Amino acid sequence: MNLLLDPLQFSFIVRALIAAVLVGIVCSVLGTYVVLRGMAFFGDALAHTILPGVVVAFLLGWPLAVGALIMGVFTAVGIGALSSRGVVKEDTAIGVIFAGAFALGVALLSATGNYTVDLAHFLFGNLLGVTNGDLWTTAVLGLIVLLIVFFFYKEFMVISFDPVLATTLRLPATFLRYLLLVLIAVTIVVSLQVVGIALMVAMLVTPAAAASLLTRRLASMMGIAAAIGAFSGAAGLYTSYYLDIASGPAVVLVATAVFALTYLFAPERGLIWRQN
Repeated sequence: MNLLLDPLQFSFIVRALIAAVLVGIVCSVLGTYVVLRGMAFFGDALAHTILPGVVVAFLLGWPLAVGALIMGVFTAVGIGALSSRGVVKEDTAIGVIFAGAFALGVALLSATGNYTVDLAHFLFGNLLGVTNGDLWTTAVLGLIVLLIVFFFYKEFMVISFDPVLATTLRLPATFLRYLLLVLIAVTIVVSLQVVGIALMVAMLVTPAAAASLLTRRLASMMGIAAAIGAFSGAAGLYTSYYLDIASGPAVVLVATAVFALTYLFAPERGLIWRQN
C-alpha cells in the first residue's frame, strides 16, 4: 500500500496522476473511432502539425494549449478540405501538410536559442510539470470531447461502419467528418502536456486497438479502451516515479505492454488462443 500512497504526498504527483487518467480516458474513447476508421496516420500527422502553433504560443508567452488548439483545428479542417475535393488523396494531403508544418515548427523552435531542451519538452511531454491551469484546461476540453462523442454516438457509429447507410439516412456526413477531425485535434491538445507530440498517436491508438481484440461492440470497446487508457496513465506515472524514467514514454510503454498481453491472450482472438 505504501508503494501507492508514498508518491501522493507530493502535490505535483497528484496533479500528474489526475491528468494522466483524464488523458487516458479521453484519448481512448475517441481513439476507438480512429482505429475503426483507419485514421492512425492522420492522428500521428495532426499531432506533429500542431508544433508551429505550440512554438508561436511559447514565443508570445501564451498558454501552449491556445496555439496548439488553433493550429490543430486549422490543420484538421485544411486536410479535410484538400482531400474532399478529390484532386489530392487524403494520405497525400496529410503527408504534405504534416511534413511542411512540422518543419516550420522545428525551424521556429530553433530560433528560440534553446532548441534541444524545448524540442524534447514539446515532443515527449512533461507530465510532472502539469500545473493547476493545465489540469483545468485538460478537464474542460476533455469533457467537451466526451460530451460530443456521447451526443453524436449513433451518427459517428453509422459513418464509421456504413457510409452508404449514412447517405441513405441523409446524415450530414461531411459535417460529421469535419467534427470528428476537430475532435481529434482537440484531444491532441488535451494530451500535449502528458505524452507530447511524438507519442500522441500511441494514446489514441494503442488502448483502442487492445480493446478491439476483446469485444466487437462499439460501446464496450469504448469502455474497455477507457479503462486501459486510465490504467496506462496511472501505472505509467508510478513506473516513471520508481524507475526514474521519463513519464510520457512510461505511460506509452505500459499501454503497449497491455496491448501485447491482449494480442497474445485475448479470448478467441488472441494469438495463443488461436493456436490451440
